[in-house]
Formats: sequence, structure tokens, C-alpha cells
Amino acid sequence: MQRDLVLRARNGDRDAFTALAAGAFDRLHRTARLILRSDDQAAGAVQESLVAAWLHIRAVRDPDRFDAWLHRLLVHACYREARRSRQRAVLEIPMATPDERGNGDAQEQTAMRDQLDRGFRRLTPEQRAVLVVHHYLGLPDAEAAVVLDIALGTFKSRLHRASDVLRAALEADDRPPTVAKESIA
Repeated sequence: MQRDLVLRARNGDRDAFTALAAGAFDRLHRTARLILRSDDQAAGAVQESLVAAWLHIRAVRDPDRFDAWLHRLLVHACYREARRSRQRAVLEIPMATPDERGNGDAQEQTAMRDQLDRGFRRLTPEQRAVLVVHHYLGLPDAEAAVVLDIALGTFKSRLHRASDVLRAALEADDRPPTVAKESIA
């Protein structure tokens, strides 16, 4: 079904492209949100990637790899959006909603989500992208490297470094604060 839509879109069928975009929109937005940590920036990156996809749909050589191609466009759009946002950074404190599944203590889940969010914010967009493509999208290393448009070895080293930075950030949050002892002179 998707292959047929891609082929039709490559031939200029707007309805086919609209169906492809509608089917991918939620997944693209969730991925961009994880990389950029902002709904507004994610929406901008998704829009930019879909416009680029329509403009360059004829560049899709293998219709079966359309999703990987579209994710590559999205990741690059996220990088550009992150560069633009550095100029106009605004601190936003979102209110976390309790997990609707009801598993475990809602307060504990909110605290874990908050800690993970703080750790993720310490990463660069490139580090977040590597983690999102690997863990959230669940792509194998070789395919993830293609999506990010980097060599496989580069992907593996970035994944390792990003994991180390995230782990260190989470461990730093777990350490109790230390109080400096004042000396009496």
C-alpha cells in the first residue's frame, strides 16, 4: 500500500502524498519532540521535513525505504530548528501529567519522567537524535546511521557518548546534595 502511494506521489499525485504525510505525521512529531524537547519546534521541523519531502519526492530511489528517507529529512530539519532556537531560547516548564495506564505510583512515574527530561535537556540535539533513532524508533545500527546520514562507526561512537552523557546526568541527579562545611576562624 505505502509503496503504491510513494510511486504515485513520485509521479505528482498530491492525494497520494497527502495520504503518506497523514500516515507519518504523528510518528514524525513524536520523534521530533523527543529530539527537540519542544512541541513548537517539533511542529516546525515536521512541517519543514514534509515540505522538503514533497519538493524532493522524486529523489526517493527505493519506495520501500520511504520511511527511512523521511526520517532522515526530519532529523536534518530538527538540527536546523535547534540551531535557530539557540538564538531565541525560552525556558518553558511543562506540567507533567500522570501516566494514564495506572501502573505504579503516579508521583514516582512523574519524578522519573522529570529526571529523564532533565537529563535529555543536557544533551545536544545530535546526541538526542542518536538516542531517539536507536531507542525510540528501534532502528538497527546500520539503518539508524542511514537515517542520520552518518557512517556506521560514527553512529556507534555517538550512541556510546550520548549514553554516557545521559547516564552521568541521571547519576548526578541521584546524588544527594553536599553541604560545604564552614570553618570557624
